[in-house]
Amino acid sequence: MRKLLLFAARVAVSVGLFYLALRWIDFAAVQSQWRHINPLWIAVAIAVTIFQIFIGAPRWREISDLCHAPLGTLKAFRYNMIGSFFNLTLPSSIGGDAVRLWLVNRTGAGWRAATYSILIDRAVGLIALALITVASLPWSYAIISDSHGRLGLIFLNFVALVLGVGFLLLGHLHWAWLSSWWAIKHLHACSVIANQAIFSKSSGLKIAVLSLTIHVLTVVIAWCCARAIGAPGDFEQLLMLTPPVILITMMPISIAGWGVREAAMMVAFDYAGLAKTHGAVVSILFGGVYFIAGALGGLIWIFSAERQSSHIEIVDAPKDCSPSTR
Repeated sequence: MRKLLLFAARVAVSVGLFYLALRWIDFAAVQSQWRHINPLWIAVAIAVTIFQIFIGAPRWREISDLCHAPLGTLKAFRYNMIGSFFNLTLPSSIGGDAVRLWLVNRTGAGWRAATYSILIDRAVGLIALALITVASLPWSYAIISDSHGRLGLIFLNFVALVLGVGFLLLGHLHWAWLSSWWAIKHLHACSVIANQAIFSKSSGLKIAVLSLTIHVLTVVIAWCCARAIGAPGDFEQLLMLTPPVILITMMPISIAGWGVREAAMMVAFDYAGLAKTHGAVVSILFGGVYFIAGALGGLIWIFSAERQSSHIEIVDAPKDCSPSTR
């Protein structure tokens, strides 16, 4: 009952935010843009989205190896595609991550190793996104003339940077209670492994390049959606505007980011001197592209061996992924 109420609340948030985002939109202009959508650009956006999901596989594989939950690249890609399907119905990426966790556990890695690999993968992606938004702040500040928009962008960057740096610094603390207090010992262990992944000579550069590529591809997808409706925003503008929007969308308060993304994209477009209508349509197309990619992931799930069989594949790997074993 509690889960049902929570789901209903998030649906209500999505609908409410969607309504607030679109209430001032000129729907005649939106209807005109929908009639002239270029399907070729949408097809390109879908292809880029699938490639983006594939690029995420080797990063997750590198992190999983450190957690003693080894995954092949193709298996990680397949799990990511399945996860994208379950992201369609639950807040942010929670649904997809829960399914990925279950799938990794079925390989015999164990719940702890599976959980750590996914939490760290998400944390590394969030840290990379925060660094991108901070690095692009001077250029973002230049294209946003509204003082409230500038203050909001600075605040968002500050919060993201503090959370990212704080998470990494936690792994460098060696206080005894950090490894014994249940409420924080797992977060501390994840931080230690995340530091190993990011600053390792063998995996650090690879993870950094993959993370940067993933976020740049997000901008490419948004740019393709803009091109599909002939919106005037160029790639450089979207490179400045899209990462903060994605950062806001990651808040798990709506279903698959719907409503939050539209409101944030409209505000970003408005602050940059672009039409709110274009921001709304680009955001809806952006969500639609990920919906189609998720639907393809649903097909993979329907025909997957994991769904068809209860067989658990055991891998020869230690089940303790605590930092002390490294």
